[in-house]
Amino acid sequence: MRLSVLDQSTASQGRSPAEAIRETLALARRCDALRYHRYWVSEHHNSNSIVGTAPEVLMAAIAATTQRIRVGSAGVMLPHYSALKVAEQFRVLEGIAPGRIDLGVGRAPGSDQRTALALNPDPNAHEGFPQHVLDLQAWVSGAPLSKGHPFGMISANPRGETSPELWILGSSDYGAQLAAHFGLPYAFAYFFTDGFGVEQALDLYRRNYRGSERHPTPQATICVWALAADTEAEARRLALTREHSRILRDLGVREALVTPDEAAAYPYTDAQRAKIESMRRKAYVGTAEQVRSQLTDLARQLELDELVVVTWTHDPAARHRSYELLAEAFGITPTG
Repeated sequence: MRLSVLDQSTASQGRSPAEAIRETLALARRCDALRYHRYWVSEHHNSNSIVGTAPEVLMAAIAATTQRIRVGSAGVMLPHYSALKVAEQFRVLEGIAPGRIDLGVGRAPGSDQRTALALNPDPNAHEGFPQHVLDLQAWVSGAPLSKGHPFGMISANPRGETSPELWILGSSDYGAQLAAHFGLPYAFAYFFTDGFGVEQALDLYRRNYRGSERHPTPQATICVWALAADTEAEARRLALTREHSRILRDLGVREALVTPDEAAAYPYTDAQRAKIESMRRKAYVGTAEQVRSQLTDLARQLELDELVVVTWTHDPAARHRSYELLAEAFGITPTG
């Protein structure tokens, strides 16, 4: 089993958002040493809780300060941007860390619709997503664009012996079918849907997959939220922070993460408490061995050989400890 990381650069109350960015860089170096396979960073806008707005910038810093881990986006929200510009950015990243760059792209806005319009004033930008992916695939790999393409004479530089690996990200059937059609790897946002729809999406992807030169067979993973601590009680306590954030998200409030004590003292309604209990029944939270067992069962059920783990805690040290414990439990970190 390969383990990877999704870092959403979450801000915590009592610390500046800029500290969240520096913590992303610190955690990336630690996960490189722990021998995680990939380190992906996300793109969100106009949020006080998730402050990583420019994954390509974060990736440059991570790629330059790590040794072996793959570095990627999960993802670049392609409708906001020119496919050529994204290709150029990731060709530069490939020059910084040859053979270690993943380019995950998504169609969602990563924010509210007003912010999406501020990023790209075209309200129908998302409708061109399939063609933009096709163009991006060619520019990133150095392959020719389709015959008669108006930009057929344009190349994305710098060229090199290696090229970024393009992924499609999604939380619905749409992304799964698109990835299958283009012969690209696919990552399902399991943490976003609490697993709803994952079986159908993966089945559609595998059943309709059209092999490409780089990816002759389907390659899928899921991004799943998990948290390990030295005791189950401590893990449950730390998870209170994320539960509070999820309840506020339902209200349209995206603020910095609060401490577990503040989350425990929050005046939840009966309906909100019921939702939290439902979340806990599905949560991958506990000791390292408990979480390893749960995640292994999930991977076996979905026929996956890689999982991408996302973890939120108010205290960065607790998040570091969670990734350390999971690396040891899964045996990816050499010991002795």
